[in-house]
Amino acid sequence: MAADLREKTDRYERMLADALAAAEPRPPAETPLGDAAADVVEMATSYLEDGRHFRAEGDLVNALASYSYGYGWLDAGVRMGLFAVPEETELFTT
Repeated sequence: MAADLREKTDRYERMLADALAAAEPRPPAETPLGDAAADVVEMATSYLEDGRHFRAEGDLVNALASYSYGYGWLDAGVRMGLFAVPEETELFTT
């Protein structure tokens, strides 16, 4: 059975928003790795905003794609050690 596009879009939007709230940059802001962490947050936040724009326009396919890309950026940053996340979270592939 195919996943419902609206439900999946809702779920991915929440997942990205929750992930952004949970991720705390590890490196000091004034270092090159701090700059990298800030870039990841900026990209993930931009994709969240883009997804919300597409959603408001009724374009669920591009909204879902935006949320997925944003989450991918953030998850990659976590995997690289740029962010600390709560141990009990299941938001990331740590």
